[in-house]
Amino acid sequence: MTTEMIIIHIFCRVDDGLKEAKRVPQTHLYPSEIVTVGILFALKGGHFRAFYRWLYRDFAMLFGGLPDRTNLQRLLRTHQHHADALLAETSFFTVTDSYPIELLFPIRAGRSKQQLGKKNKDKGRWSIGIKLCWLVNDLGRVVAWQWATMNRPDQDFHPGLATQDDATIILADLGFRAKSDQPQNLKLCPKGTWNERMLIETIFSMLTVVCKAKKLHHRLQSYLEAHLAYLAAMFNILLDLFHQLHPEAPASQLSIAEFSL
Repeated sequence: MTTEMIIIHIFCRVDDGLKEAKRVPQTHLYPSEIVTVGILFALKGGHFRAFYRWLYRDFAMLFGGLPDRTNLQRLLRTHQHHADALLAETSFFTVTDSYPIELLFPIRAGRSKQQLGKKNKDKGRWSIGIKLCWLVNDLGRVVAWQWATMNRPDQDFHPGLATQDDATIILADLGFRAKSDQPQNLKLCPKGTWNERMLIETIFSMLTVVCKAKKLHHRLQSYLEAHLAYLAAMFNILLDLFHQLHPEAPASQLSIAEFSL
């Protein structure tokens, strides 16, 4: 599948999911076009400047007139709520875990007052960044997401998980255990039990390999949160697209590699 076909397929899926979204009069792009650009950025990864040069040079004709780079970034930020509309429904069992993301090299710590990330160890090495928490259903679709700085424990995600109290039972590792105020629907899974929890480990490995999401380059919170919102929408859209193109595949199969940019 060519890159142009991937973009068209993604736009069609997004447009179907945002039928009620209205175009802002001051913009030339429709919400589905803006969300498609955000999903492409989350999929391709890297710096936004390089992404914009690639998009404008090769695929500007697919959109109704791309604005300049800074205006497009602002549009992605202000239309973030449309990406949240593409989140999936919960299932009886869901799985949660956190995913460390580096924002800055440790040697550059403290050089800017706008620094978002905090210092902690990731896979044995010091890193400055955040951790992204996803809640996924039994088919691997993202139901909800939240984030915290890397130095914070996984227990900080409990309030967000507690909002799903009546909807689902959440499987998590022992990093989410707490002495008190633990959500009633949170089931801690010791190592070697409940292999269903490995679903989210597979998903996070896809984010690392396909989307290069292990390192982001944002310096302002609003743009970082927009990127995280489009990342969740991207995964849901690409999984739906994979099963649309491969109807013979089992419903639980996860694959987005063929859409890599």
